Amino acid sequence: MHRDIALQNWSAVCALDDILPDTGVCALLGGRQVAVFRVGAERLFAIDNVDPNAGAAVLARGLVGSLGERVVVASPIYKHHFDLHTGECLEAPAHSVASYPVRLQDGRVWVAR
Repeated sequence: MHRDIALQNWSAVCALDDILPDTGVCALLGGRQVAVFRVGAERLFAIDNVDPNAGAAVLARGLVGSLGERVVVASPIYKHHFDLHTGECLEAPAHSVASYPVRLQDGRVWVAR
């Protein structure tokens, strides 16, 4: 779901230190809620914040972990798992969400729109 990174508009969403390891925060990008996750020291991911299974903007508050080789977040409502690389919902692939390129530059987290 990533689009060509060279053509993206990037937005700074927060400082890296604003996200505790293995948690997420919500950012508003162009009117869209995006959940930005920090996994470990500096691995970053971004997916839509709205859980399509529940219709609620809650994914940034989900539990981060892994299922096999996949880094996932479990929605706090129905506990569906979303792959942080791709946005795929493992239990209901038709309810997957968009994923976004993320980069770290000068201690700030940037997300492409």
